[in-house]
Amino acid sequence: MKNKKSIQINIAGRVQNVGFRYHTQEKAKQLGINGFVQNQANGNVYIEAEAAENILTQFATWCKKGPDWAKVTDIRITEQPLCGFASFEIRKSL
Repeated sequence: MKNKKSIQINIAGRVQNVGFRYHTQEKAKQLGINGFVQNQANGNVYIEAEAAENILTQFATWCKKGPDWAKVTDIRITEQPLCGFASFEIRKSL
């Protein structure tokens, strides 16, 4: 895929126990994004995602709100080298 990028997204707020990981996986599959999502011990959600830049922009915009029950208070996005993910999965919590 041309201009494919890889990003890390750290999301803080009320983002655990609200279906955030499940809805993130559904949105990623809908957009054709590969990577993973997982809960962190500090209560945040961590995502690594790979796709074309314009798709990642759409995904990041969705992550700023998340599912209806979530309340995102902070989001940090960092570019990283491509990892070559083959699908998008929910990983066990850290």
